[in-house]
Amino acid sequence: MPSGIRQGQQKIAIDFNLIPYYGEPSPSEAPYIYRSQAKNGTCSFYAYATIYVIKKHKRVTLAIKAVQQQNTLVAIITYLLALIEPLNLRIERLYLDREFFCVPVIRWLQALDIPFEMPAIIRGKHGGTKQLIRGRRSYKTSYTLNSDKYGSVTFPVWIVCTYKNGKRRAHGREFFIYAVYKVKLTLQLIHDDYRLRFGIESSYRMKNQCRIKTTIKNPIIRLLFVSLSFLIINVWIYLVWHYLSRLKRSTRQVLSDLFTLKQMLEFLRQAVDRNYGVACQVCLPSG
Repeated sequence: MPSGIRQGQQKIAIDFNLIPYYGEPSPSEAPYIYRSQAKNGTCSFYAYATIYVIKKHKRVTLAIKAVQQQNTLVAIITYLLALIEPLNLRIERLYLDREFFCVPVIRWLQALDIPFEMPAIIRGKHGGTKQLIRGRRSYKTSYTLNSDKYGSVTFPVWIVCTYKNGKRRAHGREFFIYAVYKVKLTLQLIHDDYRLRFGIESSYRMKNQCRIKTTIKNPIIRLLFVSLSFLIINVWIYLVWHYLSRLKRSTRQVLSDLFTLKQMLEFLRQAVDRNYGVACQVCLPSG
């Protein structure tokens, strides 16, 4: 980790990275196949939960876990937070994806007294969270989420009303509902603050540039390849932060365009070619 990232309270995020899976899983694969909404022609995925820190528009992955079928969402969060505990990072607030919007997770985070932001799933015809969408202004209220299996939990929700203003040729109002706990922000800033987390999508695209493509069925090797891709990105961020940045008027100017991730991957490829050689010809067997 770049040394400056450890200073002060940190914005931490947890998310799922889903890699599409096709075909019939073998007995060794089956425990690691995660079912989710259809994407790229399949509902089956290899799922990896990552926890990362966001600092000055940089995302540094701290830990990764291969998700198994028997893992609950609370267990995944607890496992990842335990992994980064030796780093002694102070959590300013925790960002979670809407997939974590459920009674056990919200109740557990409140018990741990961790400030968090999480988009609520909008559902229901006459009740549910959809009933919160009304009027023309943003507002705060409380909401009780019920579950037949886990009971209920009450928490603050912030409803943000925005206007599309012709963006993507759309007009009219748009509502966003966030489950919020002990976050020191104003209602007007909550939506833009959560959007900072969306940088993860570009990081996942970068990860796919680094990831070794394979048809190997072994879940352990696949986890290794995914972990290596996140590690390469971390190394690139470290190099840019320390060697291609400078202080300018009490702020750090990062010149990442001088050394892109694509250039670093090309350097690594050239080093592999030098160490292991390059095949320049094909020889037929004698006879």
